[in-house]
Amino acid sequence: MSLLADHNMPFAVALAIMALLAVAQLFGLSDFGTDAEIDLDADIDGDLDAGGFADGLASLIGLGRVPFTIWLAAFLFLFAGLGVGIQQLADGLTGAPFAAWAAAAISGIVTLPVTGLVTRPLGKLIPRDETSAVNVDSLLGRRATISIGTAAHGSPARAQVLDRHGRTHQVMVEPDDSTVVIRADEIVLLVRREGETFYAIEVSPRQLSPAS
Repeated sequence: MSLLADHNMPFAVALAIMALLAVAQLFGLSDFGTDAEIDLDADIDGDLDAGGFADGLASLIGLGRVPFTIWLAAFLFLFAGLGVGIQQLADGLTGAPFAAWAAAAISGIVTLPVTGLVTRPLGKLIPRDETSAVNVDSLLGRRATISIGTAAHGSPARAQVLDRHGRTHQVMVEPDDSTVVIRADEIVLLVRREGETFYAIEVSPRQLSPAS
């Protein structure tokens, strides 16, 4: 069964788009779309933070677990593979493949949860510690640990904080109280943000319940 046959055309197109994404990544052409991707990733994370139906649906299909371009590439690859398999199965059982639109619809429905199954473990292997790739305000109210330097008024230190998906982010932190100095390995609570700098208060681990 030819991939370029009319009944397989949606899947051939999906593979072609995936190949273009790979070429763009290889030659750095995707830099032109970096800001748009970051905004999209931030919007997705913002929707997840809102909870509810959108959160459940996104979790099911794996959105927000990995950068959107990786999610899209995985979806296109699985969509094409499952689609061709469905057409081969239909041809073997009935003697003819489904119409292209019908096979595409079936494959699309099946591919979404399968993509979620693939991207959830994949997300644990792909570091996403760039704060700009998520909604930075979603980090407010979370615990952080001073990792490098001493945080003082006008002199921020680097800290590590986990987002709600368990990804590590590196942020610059100053004490919210200008008279306080916060040293390495101390735990703080991020209470506000001005530009790229977070302001925090010192806390003891026993004063906070575990982050969700």
